[in-house]
Formats: sequence, structure tokens, C-alpha cells
Amino acid sequence: MADERAEGGARRLADLLHAQARACADLGSPLYAHLLTRAGEDALAGGPVRRVLAGHEDDPPGAALPLRLLGAAHRLALSGEAPGYAAHLPSTGGDGDARAAWSALSALLEDPGAPAREALRAGLRTAPQTNEVGRSAALAGGLLTAVAGALPALGPVVPVRLHEVGCSAGLNLLLDLFRYRGRDGRTRGPAGSPVELEAAWDAEPPSWPAPGALEVIERVGADPDAVDPASREGALLLRSYVWADQPHRAARLEAALDLARRVPVQRLRTGAADLLDRLEPREGALTVVQHSVVWQYLPADERAAAEERLEELGAAATRTAPLARVALEPGDERDGDGDGGGGAADAFDRGATGYPVTVTTWPGGHRRVVGSAPPHGVPVRWHEGQAPGG
Repeated sequence: MADERAEGGARRLADLLHAQARACADLGSPLYAHLLTRAGEDALAGGPVRRVLAGHEDDPPGAALPLRLLGAAHRLALSGEAPGYAAHLPSTGGDGDARAAWSALSALLEDPGAPAREALRAGLRTAPQTNEVGRSAALAGGLLTAVAGALPALGPVVPVRLHEVGCSAGLNLLLDLFRYRGRDGRTRGPAGSPVELEAAWDAEPPSWPAPGALEVIERVGADPDAVDPASREGALLLRSYVWADQPHRAARLEAALDLARRVPVQRLRTGAADLLDRLEPREGALTVVQHSVVWQYLPADERAAAEERLEELGAAATRTAPLARVALEPGDERDGDGDGGGGAADAFDRGATGYPVTVTTWPGGHRRVVGSAPPHGVPVRWHEGQAPGG
């Protein structure tokens, strides 16, 4: 019986690793696809991956265990504590040899007495702090949709109170300060912004308000593991979750870190329910709650409490004190179904076709799917005229 349980646990780990490997391949990371494929094989064979991941056999797909493992290993490489592994990662000036990278990673996992192995185990206990800046393209478009609905009651310039669940370092709370360039050649955002998202979306929806129609007057985020982007440790943590063979994402992060050092953001070390409990609609301003690829990490009871509180806030909203929720999530953010109901493979397959961008506005509780975007946010495909979600 014990052998059967062990075999079943190894199989579950391998399934998670192989599903994420396919997602990495789909999303342009052949290095991580190779590493996770080999890691899945190693878990089945009872190798060092199996031993390091022991105790996580029943982690749900939405917990992103494979990305926790690679993020922790990347952190060691970036900090100089794993030079053998760093020698093969493009992000650390390495040669990008995937087979050699796997050999080095396997050796890192194998050494039972190495402090690095304990660091890897510790890294498995916290959710990935990606804070992917590309997701701002989806969130910004959702915000513009909400602002269009608040005009003219709050116009001509709508004051926006921007609050984010699972903010990590709060980089996406700076979304109005980024520059977006659509495939139609049109641009949004300050021309001198250090953050420029090329091919952010296909084309602007005609319903969006003219540039300059909003002003963010509050930037508040909540995360139990909130990150200080101005600190050395915080910046290292964020860099470690950018896949090591994707320099375009690393460049976006560095530009956002530069901006974050200059623009104040209030980061609360707390959860979703507490953030929303502090919040009330305010007369003369649009209150916006945004979140992206975070609902899957929340415990079921916290998701339920957050949903209930959002409904309470919506009931208190008025035409001149409106509320909006903007989300980019793998499944329906209202039930936290991060894996689409079909297990690990379905969770990652959904990323290939895009996550829904949803906007819910109060008064009224009108919910719309306004577009879709890949997990890292760009490019967004907007579509207007879709019926509200059920």
C-alpha cells in the first residue's frame, strides 16, 4: 500500500511538471520546457526532484509548484550561489545549453548537505511573485472600459482609486504610467515612460475614452507576501520568476522597477478579504479592484469572503460613486477555478488560447468579457459586443 501511494505521488508530480513543460513550450521558453520535462522523468524515477518535492504531491495545479521550483533555482543562480547552473542560463550570461542546464540543476538538487537545497525547499512554500508587467496591457484596457462607463457622471477626467488583490510588488498599479503601442500603430500612455509594451493589443476598441480621461489618485495593493521593489532582495525575487530564456520579459521588469522606485504605492501585507474590508465606494471617484492570475492562489474561504464583500461594495455603489472589478484570470475568477475544472493539463492548455479579461461594474453588477490575453499579458485581443458573463 505504501508503495502504491508513493508511486501515485510520483505520478502526480510528474503530471504537474510535464503540464507546465508544455505550457512553457507554448509560451516561448524551450529551456524551461526541457528542464521541466526532464524533472518530470526524474520524479518518476525517484531521483533528486522526487526527494526535493516530497510533501508536495497533493499540491493543486493552481499552486504552480513547477514554477516555484524553477524560480527558487533561478534565484540561486542570479545571486551567485549556483555558478554551475548559472553557466547555462541566458539570464546570467550562460550559454543556454538546455541539456547542460538540466545536468547542473540535477546536481544542485542532488547534494543533500548543500544550503542551496534548503533554499530550494523553502522556495516551494510561497507562491510565485511574478508580478508580470505585460499583464498591465489587459488590466489597462479593462480600466479604460470601466472609465468609459463612468463618463460623463465623473467626467471629463475620472478620478480613479486603484486597488489590487495579490499585488506582489505593486508594479501593475503603475499601469497608467506605462506606454502601450497597439498593432494598429496607436499609442497610449506617457511618451517618456521607461516601460513600453510593444504590440500590447491588436487595436483599440472604439468605446475607449480619449487619452487623458482618467487620473489615478490612489494606488493600494495587498499581498500576504508583499514585495518591496526598491530593495535588493525584492528585486532579486521578482527577477527570479522571469523565465531565464525570456530577455524581453526581463527588460520589461527592469524598466518597471526603475519606475517603481520613483512612484509611491501603498503595499499592505494582508490578504484579499482584509483589503476589501477596508474599502468603500467614494463619492466623485471610480473605485477599481483589479487582480491578475492570483485568484487560484487564494484559499477557498478567502475567495468566498472576497466575492461576498465585492457584492456588498457593489450594492453600496452609486452613479457618482461607482465600483469596477477588472480581472485577468485563467478561469472564472468568481469560483477560483484556476484549472478550468479539468486538472493540470487543462489549466495550462487554457493559457495557449488566452485568459478572459473581465470587467464588472456597479451599480448594476454588469459583467462583461471584453477580451483575452495570454498568461503573460501581451498581446491582448479585444472584442466588443459580447454578452455579459452569466
